[in-house]
Formats: sequence, structure tokens, C-alpha cells
Amino acid sequence: MATAVPAERDAVARAWPREPVTETRLPGVTLHRAGETCDLLAAGVGPALAAASVSAALTAAALAGAPYDLVVSAGIAGGFAPDAPVGSLVVADEITAADLGAETADGFLPVTELGFGAVTHRPPESLVRESAAAAGARAGVVLTVSTVTGTAARAAALRERHPRALAEAMEGFGVAEAAAAHGVPVLEIRAVSNPVGPRDRAAWRIGEALTALTTGFGKLTPVLTSWNPYGPHDPHER
Repeated sequence: MATAVPAERDAVARAWPREPVTETRLPGVTLHRAGETCDLLAAGVGPALAAASVSAALTAAALAGAPYDLVVSAGIAGGFAPDAPVGSLVVADEITAADLGAETADGFLPVTELGFGAVTHRPPESLVRESAAAAGARAGVVLTVSTVTGTAARAAALRERHPRALAEAMEGFGVAEAAAAHGVPVLEIRAVSNPVGPRDRAAWRIGEALTALTTGFGKLTPVLTSWNPYGPHDPHER
């Protein structure tokens, strides 16, 4: 379980069954283990640090002979109005890097159109469907950005390029890249703390979003603990 910052990690931890929490220190990261079912990791802000932190945890687990079955990126996000209002929950059916590419005279080109890499990861459809239903969340595209949107023009440009986008955050694509490198399914869930658009700190509702994340994750926990990527759910399904 990867979050960006300790406050998000703690919001998720409050939703998990009350079990003794132990710490495992790895190079550059600390895992907080709740019982035998979940490791929590505050991976840091931004896709690069998130990818590095999650990769460290995945590699350590694989070398120990106990690889993870699922990686979840959880936290707060900006929501695209009116589809994802403040306080709502979003589960990603696509995790897309919105600003990985090149600016040209004709507009933005994603890195895939330059002949490199990937810009989208798709979580297992069945897991997205079950998670959204359990948590009372809406499923849609969650964008990963390296620079948070702060203007109406930028928000409109993102929505034009990604009409199904519900939210933007800063870590999901990095977490998904690390998971994909290890062949592990990924899920992203976000609680909306502010509208995507003009930067207005007075309009942020971080406490409300963290509470929504805790509540939603409490409902989601049975889905995550029972989901079997090797059973009837195919981790490579579309």
C-alpha cells in the first residue's frame, strides 16, 4: 500500500483492522506492517520518488521469497468538477501520466507518440468494479502530474485531452510503473480534497478528504484481502 505522505498513510491505517504495527526499514523507505496482510508505505511526493520507493519494497519482498499480490496507491487528489466533487472517492480504471511527453507547436505529444515507453496502466477491471462498489466510489481516469494544476486554462486543457479524467494526483503512475516492472497488479484510490483549477488554498478540504479516505478504505478492505489475482480474476484483463 503506497501513499505519498504520512498523513495519507495514517488515514489508510485507521481503516485497517486493529493489529499490532511493526516497522521494517529498507534502503530509503520504512514499511509499516499491520498484521500479516498489509504493508503501508509513505512513498514520497511525485512519480519518480513513488516509483523508487515502491520498487524498493517490491524488490525486497521478491528477494525474500514473499512477493506482493497487489499494490495500491492511495491518497488525496484534485477532482474535476462536477464529476468528482470535494469529499468524493475515485477509483482509477486508468492511471495515466498526463505530462510525460513533449510540447510542440501543434500542442502536447505524449511520450508514446514519440516512440517511447507507456503513459497508461490499467488496473484489473474486476478489482476496479468491486472496489468502486464497496467504497461508494466512481471509476474513471486518474491523471498523474508532476506539476499540480493551478489555472482554469490548464484544467480545461487536461480535460480536453482526457475527457474521462476524474482526478489528478502526483504518484499513481510512478507506483504503477514499479508494479508493472514486477508483474504485480495495481489499484489507485483517491479522495478529492480540492477542485482541479485555479489554486485556492481556502477551498482545500484536506481533513474532509482524509476522513473520506479512511471511511472508504474501511469498506474496501474486505475486497482487497479477499481478491485473488490467480483465481477467477485475471490480472491482465482489460
